[in-house]
Parts: sequence; structure tokens; C-alpha cells
Amino acid sequence: METLPKMTQAELNQKVAKGKYVLFFTADWCPDCNFIKPAMPSIEADFADYTFIKVDRDENIDLAADLGIMGIPSFVVYEDGKEIGRFVNKDRKTKEQVETFLNGLIA
Repeated sequence: METLPKMTQAELNQKVAKGKYVLFFTADWCPDCNFIKPAMPSIEADFADYTFIKVDRDENIDLAADLGIMGIPSFVVYEDGKEIGRFVNKDRKTKEQVETFLNGLIA
């Protein structure tokens, strides 16, 4: 999984302008983030048409605030520069919940 360097929302918009992306907002200190991390390779494999990008919330605090990410772990999905869905809250997320969310975007 690619790790997003520190960037502005304008820079992010350029990065996700073409293609399908899942931004995974996380932090090393977050127990609920660490709970879902072992499942991420499997989720990535199941949704191989998406590029998954890990976003360290603390390193990109301004970007997270601009995008309204108040709780982590959170997922924001872009397709050709448009946000098509978000699974954003402070609750622990299971592999099944993340996959159900992503499958709902495809349907």
C-alpha cells in the first residue's frame, strides 16, 4: 500500500484525478486502526481495481480537517477525481464492514 506524503487538498485532487482510489486514514497510535491493518492486504486484493493509499492522519492533519475526517480509521473513495463514498467515523471497522462499504459503491 502506498503511503501518501504530506500534501494539500489541491495536491490530492491532482493525484486522484484519474483512476480509482481508496484513502485509508490511520495513525500508528490508533488501536482501532491497528485492528483493521492486518486485513488491509486481503481487502486490497479483493478490490484490485482500486489503488489503496494510506494517509497518516497526524502527518496530514490539515488535509484530514479539510476533508472532514474527524475519526479514524476512515476510508474515502475517489473515482476520476470525484469522491464517490466515505466510511468515516471513529468506530472500529471489521474487514466485512469495509468490504460491504466498498461493494456498495460498485453496485
